[in-house]
Amino acid sequence: MALFAMAGTLLSVGIALHWGPVAWNPVPWSPAWIAAAFFALPAVILLAVACRPAIEIHETHLRIGNCDIPWSQISRLDQTGWNVPLAVYLTFKDESRLLVIYPGDFDSSTSLLRHLRRYAREALLDGIPYRQFWGEPPAHERKQLPPPRYPLLLPEDEEEIERMFQRLKTVGHLERRNPGEK
Repeated sequence: MALFAMAGTLLSVGIALHWGPVAWNPVPWSPAWIAAAFFALPAVILLAVACRPAIEIHETHLRIGNCDIPWSQISRLDQTGWNVPLAVYLTFKDESRLLVIYPGDFDSSTSLLRHLRRYAREALLDGIPYRQFWGEPPAHERKQLPPPRYPLLLPEDEEEIERMFQRLKTVGHLERRNPGEK
């Protein structure tokens, strides 16, 4: 696309130079220069976007070109209104910001955005905490349930054991002794 825009720019510049000021044209410049400018602007923008550094997702960090960014340093991830090309603002712990532009198609942009959101566990995602964004309950709401208690004895047997335990506590032994035995 950038090559087509660049070709249109060169064509318009060639026409503007060839048709320069002529006797019937009262303006000293050719209107073809306007077309050249309209072709040159998207050509420059598309070439700048296409020359962006590579973005790599790793378990421990995000790599943009030669720069490694640990996931723990990202405090906020905000998506702009652009999906293609994808534009995302990363805000770091020191309040600095970085605009990440990814010039991919819609599917790869969506995949990159999902991976960025998944790995930035300590960040606010579009102003929403990570757990709430993904529908997970907050950490303090997770209650440890006691293990299930299964009945091992019948209620009558439990009562008998309780009576024997109380007798053991009071008397000190369970068997009934004859008065002459030791």
